[in-house]
Parts: sequence; structure tokens; C-alpha cells
Amino acid sequence: MCKLVEKLGFKRVHQVGSHVRYIHPDGRRTVVPVHGNEDLNIWLLKEILKQIKVSRDEYEKLRRKI
Repeated sequence: MCKLVEKLGFKRVHQVGSHVRYIHPDGRRTVVPVHGNEDLNIWLLKEILKQIKVSRDEYEKLRRKI
């Protein structure tokens, strides 16, 4: 997820422990938990996609490219 948001133009601005904050130049913000190679659970994935304003279909396309 970190690679995906960075590819979308988000900049890492802060990290506390295992949570990384990202901000986009247009004002969108999100926090991505980084706990090793664990997958994000579905509700957290949906919430991050909502915050970065990316649909599930767009996410799947971008994820395949990365």
C-alpha cells in the first residue's frame, strides 16, 4: 500500500512506530499501518481507498502494475 500511495503522488510526512502518514499536494491524507508483510484487512483497505479517493477497481489495476 505504501508503494501505491507514493506512486499516486503522496508524500511520506511522518512515521510513529508502525504507522506512516501520507499527504497529497491536493490535500488528501491517509495513514498506512506497516506491520511487516501482513495484508491489510478489508475494512482498513476500504477506509484507506476512501481517504485517497481511489475506487476498488482502480486499486486492483494499480496493484497489478506495482
